[in-house]
Amino acid sequence: MSSISTGRTALRSAQRVVVKIGTNALTNATGRFNRQHFDALGQDLLWAAQGRELLVVSSGAIALGVERLGLPSRPRDIPGKQACAAVGQSRLMQAYEEAFAAHGKAVAQVLLTHEDVQERRRYLNVKHTLERLLTAGVVPVINENDTVSVDELKFGDNDTLAGLVAGVVGADALVLLSDVEGLYTGDPRRDAGAELLATVMQVTPEVLALATGTSSGVGTGGMSTKVRAAARASDSGIHCVITSGAVPGRLRAVLEGADVGTHFEPAGSRRSARAAWIAHALRARGTLTVDAGAREAIVTGKRSLLPSGVRGVEGDFGRGDPVDLVDAEGAVFARGLAAYDANELRRIAGHRTADIEAVLGYRYLDEAVHRDDLAVL
Repeated sequence: MSSISTGRTALRSAQRVVVKIGTNALTNATGRFNRQHFDALGQDLLWAAQGRELLVVSSGAIALGVERLGLPSRPRDIPGKQACAAVGQSRLMQAYEEAFAAHGKAVAQVLLTHEDVQERRRYLNVKHTLERLLTAGVVPVINENDTVSVDELKFGDNDTLAGLVAGVVGADALVLLSDVEGLYTGDPRRDAGAELLATVMQVTPEVLALATGTSSGVGTGGMSTKVRAAARASDSGIHCVITSGAVPGRLRAVLEGADVGTHFEPAGSRRSARAAWIAHALRARGTLTVDAGAREAIVTGKRSLLPSGVRGVEGDFGRGDPVDLVDAEGAVFARGLAAYDANELRRIAGHRTADIEAVLGYRYLDEAVHRDDLAVL
């Protein structure tokens, strides 16, 4: 798709929708699973699934595990959280199974770690599996595999996971159901004069500065993670709305184009699937500092990064590993796959392409990062 429809009315025609339901939208004030509210959300999801392809990224497994194990509060240690997730995940899926089965709709459990999207082959496998489920009319219910995830394999929160899933499947819309109405000019819990932003055209540093961390002891994400997920979705040409999951019928209102929550307009065009994977699914394993000329060539000229433009190399990475490209001020402006490992790039940094073989004794490519392996952020 080369162009994207803008405005909330475009949400009415969204055919592939990812809905993220946060822990705070599924639990009561004490952190226990709110079944009455879940039933109301279930009705909204059933409505959304009629005539659309629906994917649900759902929190709640740990909260259900806490409830089932009779614990006084959510554990703080990782093994405790993983144990609760193991107990609660089947109960969460049972709740979704019962909600959709009443209307003849099948659901599928999909548990992911970041490693599943970091490696290109596994990323494509996730994509193909989700596509096949949608083709079969199944609603994938997706969660992070908290039972086995460790820090280096974690998405960190389901906002990030939902944003990545939306990009993987090329969704038309991403709806993040939160415990707040949307993005405000201040913290509405503390500032009575804070105003809701109805529309965000572009996620700038100023917009990110408005986002504050969660004040809940139940969820793992705050407004900052939601805004960053919205930024990734927008960059991939996807409409995103952050709104309250505590209000029955809110999902339906969003997909009918109503003026609720905060709507993040999509970028003017979609990235290619490969560029989106590089930009949003990968975690950099090193950093290349480049000069102003190289930055201009990459951003404006859509050119490759040559060794002559590299001014500094940080990290310990191999050939093909993802690296961030930063300018002289340290601002990240692109991400790409390194054509040489860290030690090789340190040796050829600042050299002309014609000098690579003389410096290393061999030459893989003329580029430090080829333009086909680059994504401007």
